[in-house]
Amino acid sequence: MKPMSLYLFAKASLAVLKDAIGHFSRDDGFAMASHVALSGLLAIFPLLIFIASLAGFFGMVGAADTVSELVFDAWPKTVAAPVVREIENVLTVPRSDLLTFGAVAALWFASNGVEALRTALNRAYRQIEKRSFILLRIQSLALVILGAVILLAYTFLVVLAPLGIEALRGFVPQVEPFLLSINIARYTLAGSLLIVGLFMTHWLLPSGKRSFSDIWPGVIATLLLWIVSGSAFGAYLARFANYVSTYGGLAGIMTALIFLYICSLAFILGGELNAAIARQRAFRDRQLGRQQQA
Repeated sequence: MKPMSLYLFAKASLAVLKDAIGHFSRDDGFAMASHVALSGLLAIFPLLIFIASLAGFFGMVGAADTVSELVFDAWPKTVAAPVVREIENVLTVPRSDLLTFGAVAALWFASNGVEALRTALNRAYRQIEKRSFILLRIQSLALVILGAVILLAYTFLVVLAPLGIEALRGFVPQVEPFLLSINIARYTLAGSLLIVGLFMTHWLLPSGKRSFSDIWPGVIATLLLWIVSGSAFGAYLARFANYVSTYGGLAGIMTALIFLYICSLAFILGGELNAAIARQRAFRDRQLGRQQQA
């Protein structure tokens, strides 16, 4: 890249970053991150209860426990361990009643987490929601159900598939050279679910229409921020933090809430970045139009 082109790229990137951070502040990004974090924490338990009911309906005993461990596997261990322990305590109650009031209520409360994400993205993209409340809630419920089914499939891919691979190795020893590639594909598919989920969130939840090119910068930025902030927060907890002395028995939940708050900040900043890029692109197009007219 030529020095002048590199300079223009750096200047444009700085303008986009400044715009994104400025609008994040004006859009009450910190307050919205608190809303998303609390709604997300409140949605985790109902979601896993619904997954337990769904798994029981299909005869997948213990699948919900496995899903909870897999969901929190990407969290810092000091954050995830207390939450997983409490969730396992909740899920020890057998749940085979898929269509009972409890499961339906859990589904409804889990969808509130989706609505929190929608509100945050509408703020970031500067969109006024004009769609029907009923249609939006149906969409949120459908996304929760879809997420539950995907997580059960995730469980099959990551946990149950090795049993099939071992059986295949016993019956057909010739497949041994291909097993490594099968494992890589299995974990790659499981990891890509998060990326697909982020794209669907930016595409479906906020009002207005966006293309793939309008979404991917924010998704990549969110993933990078999650990796960096998750590692930093985990290291901080391991070396310095002592939330037990501050929050007592609530230390585990408060640690999880703070971690979700940090993740929510990264998520909202991803939306603000996409919106800032769109504004800068529109500004550049207007300037080019004026130059062509002149």
